[in-house]
Amino acid sequence: MPENDTPAGAVPARELIALPDLLGLYARAVVPKPRRHAPPAGEAAVSLRAVRVDPGRLRRYREVCGHTDAEADRLPVAYPHLTAFPLSMALMTARQFPLPVLGLVHLANRIEQVRPIAPDASLDHLVRATAPRRHSKGRVFEIVAEARPTGVGEPVWRSVSTYLHRGPGDGPAARSVDEDLPQAPRLDEEWDLPGDLGRRYGAVSGDRNPIHLHPLTARLFGFPRAIAHGMWSKARALAALERHAALPDALTVGVDFRRRVLLPGTARFTAARVGGDGWAFHLTDPGGGHRHLLGRLNPN
Repeated sequence: MPENDTPAGAVPARELIALPDLLGLYARAVVPKPRRHAPPAGEAAVSLRAVRVDPGRLRRYREVCGHTDAEADRLPVAYPHLTAFPLSMALMTARQFPLPVLGLVHLANRIEQVRPIAPDASLDHLVRATAPRRHSKGRVFEIVAEARPTGVGEPVWRSVSTYLHRGPGDGPAARSVDEDLPQAPRLDEEWDLPGDLGRRYGAVSGDRNPIHLHPLTARLFGFPRAIAHGMWSKARALAALERHAALPDALTVGVDFRRRVLLPGTARFTAARVGGDGWAFHLTDPGGGHRHLLGRLNPN
């Protein structure tokens, strides 16, 4: 993507020639960064042009996320995240990025789809990171990802992921999604989550963070068992809504990630209609006492 396509006030994007290797980026993430007296000014950004979907990878993604429309004429709403995530890791593991990657908490994700994306589309991707700001539990920042038809046009897909670096803090802790479903659920189903779910989604997405792969590697980072990927949970929720009713062509869907989902395990998904074509949805434990994910989908 040309450097003059970056948002006003942002630094020019560093253009990559291929998707970075996530395993190499995870290896870089464990190397301590040099201490800095102050974070660098402005935003960091990377771009990648003319990305096309691999049909086999798309088919595996649909399977692991619960989509039944194997031959659909549009990409699943969360699918472009598979390109956005390695680009964001390239930003966060760079030496000049002001926060360490290890220990970051994914608090929320919001996706805006302007119109459906065809499976054979060629997309230019731009990913940037905002400067960290104060939060009640440390510092937070956003990774903003955009995808647009190659060479022309405005973005057709945009994602904003909010991350927390824990530490002393005195800022706000605002939530982006309502706490409660507005009415009796229209959808209420239980999901049996196998122990290899993290490995299966990791093989498709490329996100092989050890906390998702195996109980032994998860315990090294303080988790009792492997945990499900947050973006798998969001994609699986969207697939459940899609099976019940067609999603709007133009939509915004935001989620707050509240509590880790342990593997293997069982989760309960509930959803209710709001505002006609919108949805409010939750992912909880079977009894509904512990909330893993809160979401809201609205037509644009």
